[in-house]
Amino acid sequence: MPRQARLDAPGIVQHVIIKGIESRQIFDDDRDRRDFITRMGNLSLEVETRVYAWVLMGNHVHILLRTGPKGLAKYMRRLLTGYAVTYNRRHSRRGYLFQDRYKSIVCDEDKYFTELVCYIHLNPLRAKVVKDILELNQYPWCGHSVLLGFVRNSWQETNYVLSWFGKRRGSALRAYRQYIEDGISQGRRPELVGGVQVQSEKGRGRPDSGFMDEPVVTDRRVLGDEGFVLKVKRELFGHERERRLNFREIQERIQSIVEARCKEGRVQAQELQRGNRRQQVAEARAEIAWQLVNELGVPLSEVAHHVGVSASAVSKILRRRSFRLVENSS
Repeated sequence: MPRQARLDAPGIVQHVIIKGIESRQIFDDDRDRRDFITRMGNLSLEVETRVYAWVLMGNHVHILLRTGPKGLAKYMRRLLTGYAVTYNRRHSRRGYLFQDRYKSIVCDEDKYFTELVCYIHLNPLRAKVVKDILELNQYPWCGHSVLLGFVRNSWQETNYVLSWFGKRRGSALRAYRQYIEDGISQGRRPELVGGVQVQSEKGRGRPDSGFMDEPVVTDRRVLGDEGFVLKVKRELFGHERERRLNFREIQERIQSIVEARCKEGRVQAQELQRGNRRQQVAEARAEIAWQLVNELGVPLSEVAHHVGVSASAVSKILRRRSFRLVENSS
């Protein structure tokens, strides 16, 4: 079954889950963890992505965030590529570090925000990485310690999170602490990580409800009841329709980029589109692909059409270029 397209747009709350390839470790020591956190924080400020909750585990990461003006993809691409290059160089390894595709779940903020903050921040305790809540309170690789003030950073949106628990900081902190302690007994919550489809609160469609005759609108990419699922799809697809209104303008811009790069590299457009591998053609192809994706947000499949190779080849071109850029800036 083909995987569904990612739901993404500016200003939406998403629960992001990043996993190591084949469930392997992605953090070997505290230096790795500090590097990841620094990148996560610096990028969140740069691209205006608000981070509310996060935790680094041995082979995976959870982040609760609100996407910036350009959505989620750019933030995640830069975060994961930059970290992977540094990690591989430092540990003398080659190849992919992260699982092919991170998971992102659009969340109904009104109903699930505090539950997600609690779930994410209790990960180290559930996994027995820390022995009790007192140790979790000062655990540096989790946003919980930042909310309590034991660890400080300038990018985590602590005030917004605490505002859900009270108007004054002192009472909000006490309420947050109690909420976290009450959440310990809840155990694992598969519905919060896309493990099960959340049904309508009316109870329709659940085997134990006795009402199996009415279908319920669900989507594993969305955490919310059927009303929220429909709202998300309507708004995000409306966003896509608005984007398609500019199709002609984008196509003209694509054509001008292709022509300019070919002229600059002394390459014929026919050579490019026929997949010619001559060095000058390959360099022009890489420049065009990078510009189309990062400046115009053109999908890889469409970029592939314009540069004469497959979408997977475009992905490899972009990855190699990202690695070089990170290495040159180190």
